[in-house]
Amino acid sequence: MELLGLYNYWVFAILLMIGFYAVIAKPNLIKKLIGLSIFQSAVFLLYITIGPIENGTAPIFHESVAGRAISNPLPSVLILTAIVVGISTLALGLAIIVRIKEADGAVEENEIRELDRQ
Repeated sequence: MELLGLYNYWVFAILLMIGFYAVIAKPNLIKKLIGLSIFQSAVFLLYITIGPIENGTAPIFHESVAGRAISNPLPSVLILTAIVVGISTLALGLAIIVRIKEADGAVEENEIRELDRQ
């Protein structure tokens, strides 16, 4: 396979690095959550990419599909579960950030540390 033919993996790597950079480098808590969401989306893309098989059929066992390659449904099921967990985590993180904003009046990591030291 050509190097440029693996564009799904290139997009995965780029999204992974963008999300990782946002989580590590950004001091704003909301931007960190957005980076975490981008990071999760990259992992979802990787699992979706490795799921299908070329010329594969649905995993239904019948005489007409005997002897043919069958696509694995497990990556799709895992991704559906991961999406629900990711949305729940994002919602909980945003709720915690709202409480931090109400309590401290800031969403910047540096400002919150300064307020905690006082």
